[in-house]
Amino acid sequence: MRNNHEIDYKIYGEELQFVEVELDPGETVIGEPGGFMMMDDGIQMETIFGDGSAASNQGGLLGRLMNAGKRVLVGENLFMTAFTNVGQGKRRVSFAAPYTGKIIPLDLQQLGGTIIAQKDAFLCAAKGVSVGIAFQRRLGTGIFGGEGFIMEKLDGDGLAFVHAGGYIVEKQLQPGEVLKVDTGCVVAFQPSVDFDIEFIRGIRNWMFGGEGLFFAVMRGPGKVWLQSLPISRLASRIIQYSPQFGHRREEGSILGGLGNLLDGD
Repeated sequence: MRNNHEIDYKIYGEELQFVEVELDPGETVIGEPGGFMMMDDGIQMETIFGDGSAASNQGGLLGRLMNAGKRVLVGENLFMTAFTNVGQGKRRVSFAAPYTGKIIPLDLQQLGGTIIAQKDAFLCAAKGVSVGIAFQRRLGTGIFGGEGFIMEKLDGDGLAFVHAGGYIVEKQLQPGEVLKVDTGCVVAFQPSVDFDIEFIRGIRNWMFGGEGLFFAVMRGPGKVWLQSLPISRLASRIIQYSPQFGHRREEGSILGGLGNLLDGD
């Protein structure tokens, strides 16, 4: 028996996905502002303070302010949008991914009730799922771990959806099993996974390897989700080949610099 609203879903697309959530009468799904795509008639949209979970409503107005304020620390909005089926029969509402990648459905009831995720990963969830923060306990992990001291924490027993870039790999680590990952490729993991960082050995590796100075070291047991294309890596490549910030447009052209002259540069 779930305490959170029980919703059904279907994910469409390959690289640019959206998730369609099916709501029975009275059911609600919450989403980040800007993630909404479309909805059936009979669904009521309402902007709410916080995430609408029981945890976010504890402690009166001050407690709600503090809980909602935590979301600002992970780069999220103070407000979320709730979509409730107020009609008769099933209704559907869809949420779109913000960039190319995959949408990951997480059944928190089957995953132990808590998932730690990278900042800005949350897309939508059944009402009742708490979207909070998780602090990195180690100083080194917080400074060099790629996601800083603060990550998102999803609590509850309902469905939650997160988004990540490129292809997504889910791995089940056994007790004591170690996986070394690029710090930007970590999407989410269960709290039973020990998350730390390790300095890359060898001066030639970190000077000329182009992979940064640190690995993310993940030690089982527990599940981890990894992305092949972090948004930071995609953004840096776009900037690198932008005429304003990086290479010029004559690259790859038989006209060379003459192409820029003809183009008005």
